[in-house]
Amino acid sequence: MPPVAPKSWEPRPIVASPDHSGQVEIIAAELSITPALARLLWQRGFTTALAMDRHLSPGLKHLARPADWPMLEQAACAVLSALERRSVLGIWGDYDADGVTATALLTDFFRGRGIAVTPHIPVRMEDGYGVNLPGIERLHAEGIQTLITVDCGISDIAALARARELGMEVIVTDHHLPGAALPPATAICNPRLGGCPCESMGDLAGVGVAFYLAAALNHRLPGPASDIRALLDLVALGTLADVVPLSGINRILCKNGLLLIAEGARPGMAALKEAAGYAATAALTGGSVAFNLAPRINAAGRMGRAQVALDCLLASDKPTAAPLAGQLDDMNRDRRAEEERILQEALTAAAALPQLGLVLCGEGWHEGVIGIVASRVVEAFHKPTVVLSRENGSGRCKGSGRSVPGFDLHKGLTRCAEVLTRFGGHPQAAGMTLDESNLELFRSKFHEAVLEQLGPEPPGPRLHVDGELSFAEVDHLLLRELELLQPFGIGNPEPVFVSPPVEVLSRKTFGQDNRHVRLMLRDKAAGLTLRAKAWRMGERIPASLVGQKVRLAFVPRIDSYGGLPTIELELRDLSPA
Repeated sequence: MPPVAPKSWEPRPIVASPDHSGQVEIIAAELSITPALARLLWQRGFTTALAMDRHLSPGLKHLARPADWPMLEQAACAVLSALERRSVLGIWGDYDADGVTATALLTDFFRGRGIAVTPHIPVRMEDGYGVNLPGIERLHAEGIQTLITVDCGISDIAALARARELGMEVIVTDHHLPGAALPPATAICNPRLGGCPCESMGDLAGVGVAFYLAAALNHRLPGPASDIRALLDLVALGTLADVVPLSGINRILCKNGLLLIAEGARPGMAALKEAAGYAATAALTGGSVAFNLAPRINAAGRMGRAQVALDCLLASDKPTAAPLAGQLDDMNRDRRAEEERILQEALTAAAALPQLGLVLCGEGWHEGVIGIVASRVVEAFHKPTVVLSRENGSGRCKGSGRSVPGFDLHKGLTRCAEVLTRFGGHPQAAGMTLDESNLELFRSKFHEAVLEQLGPEPPGPRLHVDGELSFAEVDHLLLRELELLQPFGIGNPEPVFVSPPVEVLSRKTFGQDNRHVRLMLRDKAAGLTLRAKAWRMGERIPASLVGQKVRLAFVPRIDSYGGLPTIELELRDLSPA
């Protein structure tokens, strides 16, 4: 592992103008919140009582109406027309958590309305990403006449053209960036194509688009309408897993979906929570879902068995779901071991490359984990990174890329399109395929793409902080109020505070290879001592710091381990005082 570059602590960009008229205190009193919370919201652009209240209490009534999205209405009409003709319905999903939850959502919705549907998720290592020709032929042979894609399809022109040749109706629902040409579908619903009733719909995950399709269909299908709020646990899981902005509509969907995840009413969700070490009815934060539940769904797709994840989420009872959740837990354990092995090889290779953008390639690197490895390499080197796996005997390389702030990865890959067989994704994450003979040329062009966007001296790692906070100000009221801002993620970052100089009283390492650290810290001015955890910072926090004064960048937490809630700090960084 390379030495971690020191982070530059910078004030988080303030969206709104400073409050010079005392409005923050007035709004705080009106909403019965502390001025500190109101100030934090103001700085993030919520400058009225109504805006703050909607952010703190994002009710479903604030969702955009399906009827106001013409593209969605066209997709819903196409599905209804197919059902009126008694067309046999199939759903083609993706093997990641977003695609699996979207597939489970529409399958659950249609079956709940008494409509037979056949879900299909490709095998990652055999079929690759998206809709493929062999799968289309197979579904046609099985009698599928209408195909709905979820979380994929927007770039699968050849495969969907074949579906149309075979007489299949095709409805594409996706959220990935489209290419120069669109697939020959009966209807396409993708917020990236515009026409949405509000700007934040452009950030929907694939499962969010699927939910809106279900909402558009719900009152048009014959028979009593379903309570589609029951699907929001799947929406929250898929959205949090896909790392899309958690503002606007996504915030509403996830906030309400987390309430359902807490109830554990879906047998598969309850079993998944228990496999991850939680009680079936435990309330989870967005981070707990993203880092503990979602990886178990993703592990199934990464290890080539996404069907297990789908079966778990669709299980009708706990006895059926529990062994499936156990399999997901086993696969996640295998995934972690494989990831660690590849990571060490990738870090060694990355250290030898001088380019601004890293392109790493290895023999036998498991396709299912190289995206995670790319994220870890970015964390270590702070460079846009592509990690490729060389396919035995095929002459091809498949891979995943992850970006850094300020670099649009999809735009960068577009600049390299002539040497890529295929690519697609987002500004921060993407997948690609290329001929091995083009590897060095791709490496050169990717470096040029990074140079073009970031310049010859890209900025180092930065940490945005929200202001100074002494230990005396870290109390249970503050923590309860910060919980109102959940779930955190892109578009709604978790507040990070800076401490005054504090003394390190003790240091203990824990975890595999002693990579994590526990600290006891004293704020002498406040007369208080607090515990802190620092994840994967064992090398950065040596024993020699005991007795020294440091400043912390931290997030305050409630630790309920042992049944007694106590305040604890999660360190994001530290520096000598």
